Amino acid sequence: MLHRNGSALYHSFVLRSTKVARLQLSRRKVMAERASLHAARTSIPLVLVLQGPTASGKTVLAHALADAFPLEIISADSRQVYRGLDIGTAKPTEAERKRYRYYGIDLCTPDQSISAGQFARWSWEWIGEIAARGKAPIIVGGSGLYVRAITEGLFEEPGRIPPAIRSQLAERLLREGRHALYAELERVDPESAARYSDHNPRRILRALEFYYAHGIPLSYAQNIMRQQPPPMRIERITLLPERPALYGRIAHRVRHMWEAGLTDEMQRLLSQGYNPNLPIFETIGYAEALMTIQGRLDRSSAIERTIVRTRRYAKRQITWLRNSTPLGVVLPHFGDEALNRVYPIIDQLLHSADEYSCDKR
Repeated sequence: MLHRNGSALYHSFVLRSTKVARLQLSRRKVMAERASLHAARTSIPLVLVLQGPTASGKTVLAHALADAFPLEIISADSRQVYRGLDIGTAKPTEAERKRYRYYGIDLCTPDQSISAGQFARWSWEWIGEIAARGKAPIIVGGSGLYVRAITEGLFEEPGRIPPAIRSQLAERLLREGRHALYAELERVDPESAARYSDHNPRRILRALEFYYAHGIPLSYAQNIMRQQPPPMRIERITLLPERPALYGRIAHRVRHMWEAGLTDEMQRLLSQGYNPNLPIFETIGYAEALMTIQGRLDRSSAIERTIVRTRRYAKRQITWLRNSTPLGVVLPHFGDEALNRVYPIIDQLLHSADEYSCDKR
């Protein structure tokens, strides 16, 4: 009897112990899952994207936000990567670059080039470095391709373009002009041609170089050979001011650039030995400055031409934003109005992310 009672007590103890063990195991499993989810969430950096057309106030707003929050700025501007092109690209001043930590500026000389893919790879490294310091990166972009490459991934080219193909197409560009090469691109790669409706010679050349080097359209290769970006929590803010107000700001900015010495800057680049036929000198403002230096356009006409081309460029940027990328929070304001609207949004985003401390400014 004692044996049976002892056995019953033993079995009861074993059952209770098993249940406790199972409960403890279940609790540990839940805690581990929670820890894993927390680690996964906090290891994914918050990346702010501030996008909008030229002259919409992106830089001013980015500086105001960097004054208030622990942010570091990645300039996603395909022209600000060039050393020596300062005035015409509205590059941040030396004083501003000392006050705010910037990435993506002055990366190459005017006779070099940086693809959107290369810029994206560098940006992924910068994002990791910024997050490791307990800060949040804010990508300030007017170059849609750069922003898209950073946030959505990039195309990894299968090999180098043979120099012979590159030189032949460059010679044809000088001899036949970009419009003729664009017409050719429409025939062999209509999807890329539709993307480059601004007839940007550098992009036209790249698409044609790829086609003749590899035998397939660049647009097709980009669709099937895309490299995915690292995990990021992306929050977008888009500045889309009313058109009349934006055009007024564009006119003011352009006139300020010319008064600040845009022609002198272009002359300085030429004096350094750079070929006036370089694709980068097709950039709005620099092309007009070059025409005044060469005597093909008077200053007043050059300024008006720059204003018109900049307005058209802004219109294309707005079309790109509305049709090709998520907008996130849309702000139709400039200056303090935009800051007052976006401040609580950024504050909430940063406080919801455990890895960022708003005391780290």
